[in-house]
Amino acid sequence: MDTHNNAAVFANLHRQPHPLRLPNAWDAGSALLIESLGAAAIATTSAGVAWSLGYRDGDRLPLAPHLASIAAIARVIKVPLSVDIESGYPDEEGSLESRVARFIDAGAVGINIQDGADSPQILCEKITQVRNVAERMGVKLYINARTDVYARSLVPAAMRVSETLSRAKSYHEAGADGLFVLGVTDPEEIREIAGQTDLLLNVIAWPGLLPAEQLAALGVRRVSVGSWIPQSLWTHTARLAAGFLADGSSEPLYGDAAPYSHINGCFPD
Repeated sequence: MDTHNNAAVFANLHRQPHPLRLPNAWDAGSALLIESLGAAAIATTSAGVAWSLGYRDGDRLPLAPHLASIAAIARVIKVPLSVDIESGYPDEEGSLESRVARFIDAGAVGINIQDGADSPQILCEKITQVRNVAERMGVKLYINARTDVYARSLVPAAMRVSETLSRAKSYHEAGADGLFVLGVTDPEEIREIAGQTDLLLNVIAWPGLLPAEQLAALGVRRVSVGSWIPQSLWTHTARLAAGFLADGSSEPLYGDAAPYSHINGCFPD
């Protein structure tokens, strides 16, 4: 994987006529499949990665298995890779700079890093540190600053746009490239946020969200799906496994199954 070239490609994908669509991956197999379907880049879902490795989402996944998972994804794909690092592993040993450097070494050319319920100033400091280490490594890392103003209802509904824009200004000054507003769906609020920030707006698949092509007219530059695909697969897997445990019938397992030879042949020799 050419990290420097992929970093430039990934940044440019946010400036096309249509929003960048990212069906988030959670392991090497899902990343390879999504790439094969025409995805221009791969982005991970922190929840999906955590679940695939046996951990809860929400800053519970240890750094070492996460890095190993990212390295496995980078080994099998050619397109740019962006990694959700949640709040940046604040409880792990070592500095944020050293942790981000390890993700870049593993193949990441973009990251998502979030404010959560913390003061926005804390994320500003993290963004500055991330930008500094990326520049020292000679990589134009795409920093996508996620704000949970909507998702966590951090302020009353009438103040969400203004609070989001206030944070966006601070995150831009700290060195972010993108603004990821988790949970925003109202078209006029999306238009106002996109039109009043210098950051490139990322929204996520959410009940009530317009289709990606309609979001383009509102100024959205990136649409991701988060953990919705692994959540759907959880239900599908539970249905198949429960059915087999109940009656031992093989037939329901065959109907939607891809051929073994097809799947196996997709992976590097």
